[in-house]
Parts: sequence; structure tokens; C-alpha cells
Amino acid sequence: MMHVTKQFHHIQIQLEAIISATNNFSDDNCIGNGGFGKVYKGELLHSERQTVVAVKRLNRAFGQGDPEFWKEIIMLSRYKHENIVSLLGFCDESGEKILVYEYASKKSLDLYLNSEDLTWIQRLKICIGAARGLAYLHNPGGTQQRVLHRDIKSSNILLDENWNARISDLGLSKFGPANQQITFLVSNAVGTIGYCDPVYVETGVLTKESDVYSFGVMLFEVLCGRLCIGNNNDKYRPLTGLARQCYEQNKINEIIYRNIKDEIKPRSLKAFTAIAYQCLKRDLEERPLMTKVVRILERALQHQGDANSPADYDSDDEDVVESDFSPLDGGTSRNHVAEKRLTMNMRLKELRERVKKQQEVVEEKASTSTDSLFH
Repeated sequence: MMHVTKQFHHIQIQLEAIISATNNFSDDNCIGNGGFGKVYKGELLHSERQTVVAVKRLNRAFGQGDPEFWKEIIMLSRYKHENIVSLLGFCDESGEKILVYEYASKKSLDLYLNSEDLTWIQRLKICIGAARGLAYLHNPGGTQQRVLHRDIKSSNILLDENWNARISDLGLSKFGPANQQITFLVSNAVGTIGYCDPVYVETGVLTKESDVYSFGVMLFEVLCGRLCIGNNNDKYRPLTGLARQCYEQNKINEIIYRNIKDEIKPRSLKAFTAIAYQCLKRDLEERPLMTKVVRILERALQHQGDANSPADYDSDDEDVVESDFSPLDGGTSRNHVAEKRLTMNMRLKELRERVKKQQEVVEEKASTSTDSLFH
């Protein structure tokens, strides 16, 4: 990793400065805990001024390590967008692996799902910001590779003092080829229970639609004011199946968070729930592109009566239509839907067989290794 360290030497921060900023990683400075490790609030000299920062310290006991550390540095240095968290620097010194980010004063979205202070318009704007960030990762433009996040969830959407959304935690993400109609990657399924695309879990086949599914789960969390899966004492059933059922039975009003139910206008609700439901479709082909998700959410905001929302589209076409799909992004026209679906199903079958063979090879090697211990 020496060549990687040299490449990012200009954003390297000395351990001594980080220790000073966090009061030697004091519990009083700790503001969170995630899959990478504890997160601390501190104040560092950055760009010739004192800056409030979030310091994420790797704890390998949580399951992540050097690959995720360097992946995060590479990703956030290469992909910059107003709705993706900004990496200010890192520390790779004395066995420590530390990432330093811009500070998001409101912390993460999951903390506000059942907040009485967060209005429907605020919720819509947060969703739109997060959707724009993910749309950028899926299609950054030019020769940039597509990024598949793999762990979209409400706790990975950070909020600044103005409630602007920032996608965080790209350490588990994967690169995909740019400018191709369909992106498939075969990998071990990672992510968070409740948000993870069932097709990805079952087959190991990762697509950008896997992120879309996770985003749909998060949209229903925002609408319903609760996490998709509660703790052992939670009286609620898993949200995804419940949301699908209520949408199909036209009973979505029964699960809307009580504090926002009366303020949501019908057309805004119709647009929001239609796109959230489509994100959760079992068939990958029926899930929308993130660019489409952005447009429909902006439409929901317009229907809610926000004067600052975009207004350059028809107001009565909530349903996703084929003409909105871009061939570059993997969409198609109505005339080619059947053909493309057949192609995708064939590829999925082929990839499932590859995954099965890989698993058989791994199991055979493991068995051989185990047998050798006893001979």
C-alpha cells in the first residue's frame, strides 16, 4: 500500500494532531459507533483554519479492516458530489487507521425517522439529496467507473446543520464498468439485514438495482417513521413486506408516521409511494434508475407545494414510463423490454451457475484442507 499512501500524501494527517483534537479519543468526544469503529468529534487545523471534523477510528473487531479503509479513501477522493460526504484526510500511523470527514452536525437520518420536528417537506428534501448522491455514484459521467454502494441505509445518510443529505460509508462499495447498459458483479453478499436486495443475497449477483432496492426500503422508513427491522422488543413486523402489502391493498395510510400523516397531500403521497414501491420490485427490470427516483421525488415535493422544487415536467404522470429510461443507464424502450428481460434472465442464470461452481471449489478446498489435518 506504499504507492497508495504516496498518492494521497497531501491529505495525510498526523496522529498527534488527531489525538489532540479528540482529547485522546475521549468517550466525551465519541458521537457514534458503526461497522468501521467509533466516531469522534474534534477540531483540527484544516485549510489554514480550525474546522470541526468527524474522526472515524478503525476497530478491526467490528469486521472491517485495511481494504475498507483504503477503499473509502480512494472512493471519496475520486468521487465528489454535494450529496456525498467529504473526506478531509486520513491517518495511517503507529498501527492506527483513521479517517477524517467534514462534520455533519445533525448526525444520521435514522435518528430522526420518528422525530416530531422533521416535516414531510424536510423528509422529501433529504430523500431527494440522497437520491441525487446515489444517482451520481451510479453514473458519474465521462470515463469514471460506476460505483455500487452495497450498504445504503438511513444510518449511512448524514445530515448537516441545514438538513442536507450526504451519503457516507463507501468502504464496502464496488466499482462497476462505466457506460454499459447492464452492470453485473459476482461477489459475496454484504450489507445490512432488512436493506439488502434479496436477489443479491440469493445469487451473489450485484447490480446497481441492488442499491435501488435498499433505497426503496429507506424511503418507506422515512414515510413510516421507523426502522425497517426493530430490535427484539419492537412490536412492529419487518417493514418491507408490510409496506408492499399495504401499497398493493391501497392501505398505505395505515402505516404512515402519525406526526406527518395529516400534512401529506394526496398527490405527493401517490408519487412518493409509487416510486418507493417500484424500488422494491423483485424483478430487477422493474426497478427504476436512480435518475428516475430523483425526478419522481422532486415531483412529490412539487405536489406538496414547495415553491423551490423543480417544475419542468408534467404533473400527472406518477407512473414510471419507458421513455424515461436511458439506454446508457440500462433502461430501454417498450419495444425492447421483453428482449432485454430475456437477456438479463439468461445472464443471471449463467452467473448463478458461476457462483455455484465457485462455492463448490471453495468447499472442496476447505474439505481437503480439513482432511489434511487428520492425516
